[in-house]
Amino acid sequence: MSQFVQSIIYENRTVTILDQTRLPEEEHYEIIHDLAQAIDAIKQLRVRGAPAISLFGGFVLVQEAFRTTGTLAEAKQELLEVSAQLLATRPTAVNLRNVLDELNQLIVSATTLKELPVRLEQKALELYQTDAKTSRQIGVHALELFESGDRVLTICNAGSIATAAYGTALAPFYLAKEQGIPLSVYASETRPLLQGARLTTWELQRAGIDVTLITDNMVAHTIKEKQITAIIVGADRITRNGDTANKIGTFQLALLARAFGIPFYVAAPLSTFDFTSLSGDEIEIEERDAREVTQLAGKATAPEDVSVFNPAFDVTPHDLITAIITELGVIEHPDVETIKQTIGQHTH
Repeated sequence: MSQFVQSIIYENRTVTILDQTRLPEEEHYEIIHDLAQAIDAIKQLRVRGAPAISLFGGFVLVQEAFRTTGTLAEAKQELLEVSAQLLATRPTAVNLRNVLDELNQLIVSATTLKELPVRLEQKALELYQTDAKTSRQIGVHALELFESGDRVLTICNAGSIATAAYGTALAPFYLAKEQGIPLSVYASETRPLLQGARLTTWELQRAGIDVTLITDNMVAHTIKEKQITAIIVGADRITRNGDTANKIGTFQLALLARAFGIPFYVAAPLSTFDFTSLSGDEIEIEERDAREVTQLAGKATAPEDVSVFNPAFDVTPHDLITAIITELGVIEHPDVETIKQTIGQHTH
């Protein structure tokens, strides 16, 4: 059984996070004392990864629920406002919205002030356990697509620190390690915030998994020279037709996979699907601070007044995706019909 770094810990009604902005230099854990600190932690990416953000948001809402005072009606209003503030932090990933929607229903239906936080806590803990099981199942299905000795490329960080356990795109590598199947991982550094360099390599090295770091502009050459056999990525939102939003740089990997004739896989839980949106054209793409691009570790790498375009995500069209791997199985050639066939009742 793999040993995972827990990026979110909920104990005794207190939320603690692993500050991912300090990795790999320091494993620093931060106790979340209030809503403003929690919102800042999400915006500053101290907690990150679509599933992890959603679980964190749920636990923050629980923490706030145990602190509410006043009448039941006042508590409900206050918590729904907290939920709305949490939702506004990261607009592209849909997991947070899905978790908060579930918790909001419990808030609205609560009949006593005493039961309100208790029911929210039970649900948030249940969602955490479900995410851990889900991650492992994604890994099981993904590993079936790989063979011993494969060399697989990934971007950003879709590992254990982005979820409750195995991760999504990194889950098959943990399972391969457990089963003694040799797989090599090539991690793209992922500019501008270097999640691949700082987080994926740190996490996989720690688990004893073979990982090689490359810069983002080395990908085509690496696929050719190192004979990469597949690309696997996570997702922040998947629309009804299979279009997928993920970390900026993912779209070009899909184009390169097509050019080289290798499979391009997306690994994501059902909670990442947005069935209210038909295609990727409807996904709001978050744009972030220009300083992420013009500075590196606080030092200027570009003229101060240069214009900057800094989208955090891009959208990969479904026809470039070989398969989407979920906890329910592998959806080959994803589109409206194949997705519906695999996850049926979940699409309603």
